[in-house]
Amino acid sequence: MTLDNSTETQQLETLQKEVRYLMDRTAILDCISRHARGCDRHDIDLITAAYHDDGVDEHGFATNTGPEYGEWANTAHAETSQVHTHNITTHSCDIDGEVAHAESYVIVVLVGNDGKSAQFISGRYLDRLERREGQWRIAVRRSTVEAMFVADARVLQSPFFTEKGYLVGTRDREDLSYERPLTLEKPAPARWE
Repeated sequence: MTLDNSTETQQLETLQKEVRYLMDRTAILDCISRHARGCDRHDIDLITAAYHDDGVDEHGFATNTGPEYGEWANTAHAETSQVHTHNITTHSCDIDGEVAHAESYVIVVLVGNDGKSAQFISGRYLDRLERREGQWRIAVRRSTVEAMFVADARVLQSPFFTEKGYLVGTRDREDLSYERPLTLEKPAPARWE
């Protein structure tokens, strides 16, 4: 069976649209993940790269421009925790040309500065992203808090972690996630003590 030129053209156009959609979805989720990683590593460059220069971020009554958000977030995190992770879970996204609206559920876990307590925060990032000059970045972010509870984190100071040498992330570019290539030769910058 041979296809005529119009059928082949339609199939090619459909394939191109599907690939474009998948590429856009990947770039959008990468942007949101880059932001989370930047927060956890206190990497202002990564955080800032997730926003357009005129982008804005709303966390409660705090509204910051994208370029200012990283410093604000790093200060807020340092005041309340020694380690934290931003875990992006359920993610949905509607793309309309150069604009996308995404909803990303997030679970943030913060180990308190005392090392004995932890906060678990569940919320969502509601984002309007725009593709400008080929780059998807956040134009507007509004964050929700849906639930929060405090937990006992003293187990991290127990022999189970301290004597077994488990690694812990660092809030800088010394974190092993920046090592290229990742090897076992470089000593870990931090372990639970």
